[in-house]
Amino acid sequence: MLQIISVLVENKPGALMRITGLFTARNYNIESLTVARTLDPTLSRMTIVADVDPKIRAQVIKQINKLINVLQATDLTDSPAVSREMVLLRIRSTMESRTAILKEAEIFTARVVDSTVDGFALEATGDPEKLDEFIDVMRSYGEIQVTRSGILAVSLDMKKLRLSAPIPTGPELEPAIK
Repeated sequence: MLQIISVLVENKPGALMRITGLFTARNYNIESLTVARTLDPTLSRMTIVADVDPKIRAQVIKQINKLINVLQATDLTDSPAVSREMVLLRIRSTMESRTAILKEAEIFTARVVDSTVDGFALEATGDPEKLDEFIDVMRSYGEIQVTRSGILAVSLDMKKLRLSAPIPTGPELEPAIK
């Protein structure tokens, strides 16, 4: 079963490798992975969708939380959360089918991001199932190319992240030599 995991990490080299290495070592398949900086440029938020046995979901979260650079991992699979995916779709079409394509795009709340005499580039966001339907409908109008973002998710629980203060290091802590 697919598990949606939100991970807050320090924005440092190697953090992504450690997390994906954990999944690889345990033979879990990552279905999608998105990463971007947060409002704090020293932190990044990852959304990982992985095929994990439901019996060991809690164990996966515990293992991620033990990794270096991980500040907090949360399972959003069954908790109150909003999740969305984006699709960019390029469709090659005839002049006769252009109006129908635009009407179908409007039904799926997709927007045109580029238009040429050969066809359109469309952008749609929503649940993965809705986007699958959108792709199937567009496929009936002509040749398509599809790029998907992977799922992004945000918890609806307003929990405060509790981080311990950084441990001071440096010359000010060394005993004065006289």
